[in-house]
Amino acid sequence: MTVKPSWLRVKAPQNQRVGKVKDILRDLNLNTVCEEASCPNIGECFHAGTATFLIMGPACTRACPYCDIDFEKKPLPLDSTEPIRLAAAVKRLNLSHVVITSVNRDDLPDGGASQFVRCIQEVRKVSPKTTIEVLIPDLCGNWEALGVILAAQPEVLNHNTETIPRLYRRVRPQGDYQRSLLLLQRTRELAPTVYTKSGIMVGLGETDEEVRQVIRDLRQVDCDILTIGQYLQPSAQHLGVQAFITPEQFDAWREYGESIGFLQVVSSPLTRSSYHAEQVQQLMEKYPKS
Repeated sequence: MTVKPSWLRVKAPQNQRVGKVKDILRDLNLNTVCEEASCPNIGECFHAGTATFLIMGPACTRACPYCDIDFEKKPLPLDSTEPIRLAAAVKRLNLSHVVITSVNRDDLPDGGASQFVRCIQEVRKVSPKTTIEVLIPDLCGNWEALGVILAAQPEVLNHNTETIPRLYRRVRPQGDYQRSLLLLQRTRELAPTVYTKSGIMVGLGETDEEVRQVIRDLRQVDCDILTIGQYLQPSAQHLGVQAFITPEQFDAWREYGESIGFLQVVSSPLTRSSYHAEQVQQLMEKYPKS
């Protein structure tokens, strides 16, 4: 694996706060994308008392060659206690904002939409002031299932486009770029007061102009928030990094996104789709939708 440049070297803090978050997650038998996907920001986020919960997993029904989450053709049945345990963790961690994501569950008729809804409902019961962001898969284009999730009224609907269209066959073979854009467009139509968000990773062989085209495409479907981060190879069996993008280039993309109307663009080498996600609360105050 290629040696990382200095701006990508992260030292995870070792302290009681990190240990407390891990203890709560283990106690409640919960998965986080922070751990399952080997996120480089895990130390910083756990230190701040935040985590992105991974539901319906840890095994995924898709085997994307960039992702460190396990693949399983026959994942486990849904756990009816998972939403209750997740809500308990939100309460114990005293989270003001929570991100709930999932593995792909293409084996389920609704792609897991009902489990997202139950998680939202349980969090609302025990922590009604917590804002909720759901980072969802493409649901195989099931817009009825999308409507079910939106009816539960999360504050933020996040769905990542992940990469540029030219690289989809190699990077996200079971995904569809236009379907992902359409999901965000349908969200805007079905729930105008929900903030929409998407993210891409770079360093896989894309050009500057191809990234800018994705940024424009996302604005065309009225996406509010954009995240751009460096792809990091989880292991030798995953796709290799083609380039380490400089912080200056990330700044240029941020400035471009802001110039064409995004409410917020978080763009840096270490940015991930839920990195500093709690900042959306300030965004909601500044740009209210209702």
